[in-house]
Amino acid sequence: MKRMLAASLAAAFAVACTAPGLAAPAAHAWKVIQRYPLGGSGGWDYLALDQAAQRLYVSRSNRVLVLDARNGKRIGEIDGLSGVHGIAIADDLHRGFISNGRGDTVTVFNLATLKVEQTVPVGAKDPDGIVYDPYSHRVFTFNGDSNDASVIDAVSGKLLGHIALPGRPEFPVSDGDGHVYDNIESRNALVEIDPMTMKVTATWPLKDCDSPSGLAIDTAHHRLFSVCQNKIMAVTNAENGKQVASVPIGEGPDAARFDPRRQRVFSSNGDSGTLTVVHETTPDSYHVLANVPTQKSARTMALDEASGRIFLSAAEFGPRPAPTQADPHPRHTVKPGSFTVLVAGPASN
Repeated sequence: MKRMLAASLAAAFAVACTAPGLAAPAAHAWKVIQRYPLGGSGGWDYLALDQAAQRLYVSRSNRVLVLDARNGKRIGEIDGLSGVHGIAIADDLHRGFISNGRGDTVTVFNLATLKVEQTVPVGAKDPDGIVYDPYSHRVFTFNGDSNDASVIDAVSGKLLGHIALPGRPEFPVSDGDGHVYDNIESRNALVEIDPMTMKVTATWPLKDCDSPSGLAIDTAHHRLFSVCQNKIMAVTNAENGKQVASVPIGEGPDAARFDPRRQRVFSSNGDSGTLTVVHETTPDSYHVLANVPTQKSARTMALDEASGRIFLSAAEFGPRPAPTQADPHPRHTVKPGSFTVLVAGPASN
């Protein structure tokens, strides 16, 4: 009964998101079009795509796998890591940055050779989300266990300082024009950060948004997209913090991406095993184009802006271990050899 009611409300909400007199564009036949079987052991978190080089970086616990995004061929591997969360790409500096949640460090590597150049202690606990800001040439890690952000000079690798945050941070984005944004999961809020002064300049509540995780940005129209655990995508005006729209998505979202060429927003929903595809009709009007079946556990993603394809990490789950005092909420085990990168896309663009 609750599921039927939730479905009815979601359908009604989707209709409500459509502006009067505007018909939603026809949905393309979205589906999983390729699979890159990778196998191996360990968990995973974020993916990142080097758009220029067409290299896909895939986190795997103690290493990062590097694939040719066009065909899934393995190019190399960056190993010796510790609890990898995210990867940030600085194409203008020919450097990449990896957040090591268990090591409380950032690994700096050369994009061409994949060789590690530096290991930078962040001076904080559990660096998770990571972003390179081209405006300041700085890298920001958002540290889940110390409720702050570490700031690193991307050229020298020097730790410049820390930014206190009003709660537990999640995924960050940069607009490339003097602003960094981050979801504050424990406060149902968004923060705006000045990357030069290293200060929080605004904190905005996210109405009707429970535990925001993934964040994406439309830099041309100054819109931020926060995906929330109550199956809502909250759309915020980045110029004033006003929430302008809410869009229904799937269960268990953990990542969001925006495609500026096609005006599409994506939410990868690991619990429902779907990819929600949303069209931005205007900066304040949004329409769900499709909820694409992917695979349960496919909660993080990367976007190829050239082709419009989405890459998602996924694996098959085994039984969940029994709770213990040390770990009262254990995660499911992962079936050996089942780890895969899915490629989802439309029949035409």
